[in-house]
Amino acid sequence: MATETVAKPRTSVRVGVQKFGTFLSGMIMPNIGAFIAWGLITALFIEKGWIPVPGLGGFGETDGKPNIGLVGPMITYLLPLLIAYTGGRMVYDVRGGVVGAIGTMGVIVGAGIPMFIGAMIMGPLGGWTMKKIDSLWDGKIRPGFEMLVNNFSAGIWGAFLAMLGFYGISPLVQAFSTGAGNVVQFLVNNGLLPLTSIFIEPAKVLFLNNAINHGVLTPLGIQQSLQQGKSILFLLEANPGPGLGILLAYMFFGKGVAKASAPGAALIHFLGGIHEIYFPYVLMRPLLILATIAGGMTGIATLAITGSGLVAPAAPGSILAVLAQTSRDSYVGVILAVILATTVSFLVASVILKTTKHSDEVDLNDATSKMEAMKGKKSSVSSVLTGAGAGGGVGTAVLAGPIKNIVFACDAGMGSSAMGASVLRNKIKAAGFPDVKVTNSAIANLSDTYDVVITHQDLTERAKPATASAAHFSVDNFMNSPRYDEIVELVRESNTPEAAGSGADTAGVAGAAGAGVAGMGAGAAAAGHGAHVADAPVDAAPAAEGGTAPAEAEETAAPSDILVADSVILNGRATSRDAAIDEAGRLLLDRGAVDQDYIAAMHEREESVSTYMGSFLAIPHGTNAAKDHIMKSAVSVIRYPDGIDWNGKQVKFVVGVAGINNEHLHILSSIAKVFTNKAQVAQLEAATTVDEVLDLFGKVNA
Repeated sequence: MATETVAKPRTSVRVGVQKFGTFLSGMIMPNIGAFIAWGLITALFIEKGWIPVPGLGGFGETDGKPNIGLVGPMITYLLPLLIAYTGGRMVYDVRGGVVGAIGTMGVIVGAGIPMFIGAMIMGPLGGWTMKKIDSLWDGKIRPGFEMLVNNFSAGIWGAFLAMLGFYGISPLVQAFSTGAGNVVQFLVNNGLLPLTSIFIEPAKVLFLNNAINHGVLTPLGIQQSLQQGKSILFLLEANPGPGLGILLAYMFFGKGVAKASAPGAALIHFLGGIHEIYFPYVLMRPLLILATIAGGMTGIATLAITGSGLVAPAAPGSILAVLAQTSRDSYVGVILAVILATTVSFLVASVILKTTKHSDEVDLNDATSKMEAMKGKKSSVSSVLTGAGAGGGVGTAVLAGPIKNIVFACDAGMGSSAMGASVLRNKIKAAGFPDVKVTNSAIANLSDTYDVVITHQDLTERAKPATASAAHFSVDNFMNSPRYDEIVELVRESNTPEAAGSGADTAGVAGAAGAGVAGMGAGAAAAGHGAHVADAPVDAAPAAEGGTAPAEAEETAAPSDILVADSVILNGRATSRDAAIDEAGRLLLDRGAVDQDYIAAMHEREESVSTYMGSFLAIPHGTNAAKDHIMKSAVSVIRYPDGIDWNGKQVKFVVGVAGINNEHLHILSSIAKVFTNKAQVAQLEAATTVDEVLDLFGKVNA
């Protein structure tokens, strides 16, 4: 079994730059689709494009008026405002995003040119300052005046920031952009641009590329592309050639695990655009950084000589993305740059591999761990590297340690996740692994301390950033999803003595389809993480705050008034999903368990993610933000004998849920047990009295 090393506090300058780059990337990456859309429109419809269209490309005149087109407004207004909104939202949610976008408009108008760097400054600044201003009167606003104060404060401060951007920030950013552009032009004019690879290629391996690429190259490249129709800057970092050359060299001259894993890694790198997959190969033989530098310099020189470039950023750095964004007149130069960069990198790497001695089979695991330590989190592709030697292919992965903690996550952490956790907990216990903790949590309170994370398929992308080290399984049916069997098998593979003892010799079933990580065996990616979370206090936070529910919740007694006879209706009146939510919510309201706003939050939750559980059951409940509207824990049960349509699914039982401090988990566990038993579901359908329903749920309180 792989041993764990305790990382030293990460306080270096590199870490600071890395975090800064990650923040910049967080503003750019969510909007890459918009950049691609602009790039495609530019490549197709401008005057020199593949299909020139004056109205779309913004050239020529119509009825005596110049055509504005899409290209100019998108690059001048849409893209900077999207970046600013994203940056502000990262700091202070939607409110910060709106204020940041307002302030950025002043920078855009003041400069008169695309203001990407200005957006990266003003967006987060707007969010941060708005957050600080709101804190001044937090809790001091009289009831009924909250909306008035919030709207006017955002409007007034946004207007001030717009003027500040117009008069103050805009000239500074414009001067910086002009200066940086002059530096780039100087390098181009003097044939020095290839020398940037001396900094860029090592920076990539150290995960500093985001600060360089998204902080400087992309904004400058956009400006250059707007003026010249293309930019070489987009390929300074994104060229897949240098990394591909390294991996090809390992395919021919590597040894052991490194040689066996190189073909799969090359495919993921070149077609998938995940460059980080080749970083461990470089870290294993640090001299190989010379190969990537040589390849990068060759690629840049080729682009400079041929005058080639891309019209927009290529993200991820896949050859497919590169070709999609290549300027119409640059295909020969771009393809040649990739080929020559690959060739030079391959030749230099081959010499290094042939003339140095290393145990690649041992060093690859260590290098992968080193890469993850520098990255600051588990790599989404590390299982491909560590698992190829055992399984030899995509979809298998080595489980380096037992699975200890599994979490179900939903928006509020008290309804569907609690039910799903109960179902899977019983399955894992039945399989003979009672020590595996299966808990539930609100997504907002997740931390990277779990081996496996299970979410509704519509919530998986929200859960991944907070739990990057875990294997993620997406389900659309919490009661009887086939993914549960895959997870049980994964636990069996990783937690048996044979698997724990054999370490790198045992391949686990990753369940990649369920995990939503295409063909990378992500199900096992978190297994090595199990060793250091075994003692994590996973049940310390109560579910009322969105924390995890105790794994033993189903075995603890619940208060006697969670589900009472008055909250059970055998013949519901509702004929639609929304009416059924209202009916279940009113029962909670009549009990004094919630206020009226909680019912509205139940509808809000349903609009974001369905609470349909499978087996004719839905359990509507409020959002995580609505927990302040719960006065006490309560559950309501309504049967609809004829069934109602629930987003295309038939539902006959609606269970309304409001929970505080895990008090409701016992009854939810009982309900989950009933609905995973077809015979007991049939008994519920045939029940003629409320007491029969209560008896089935193990709770008789008439």
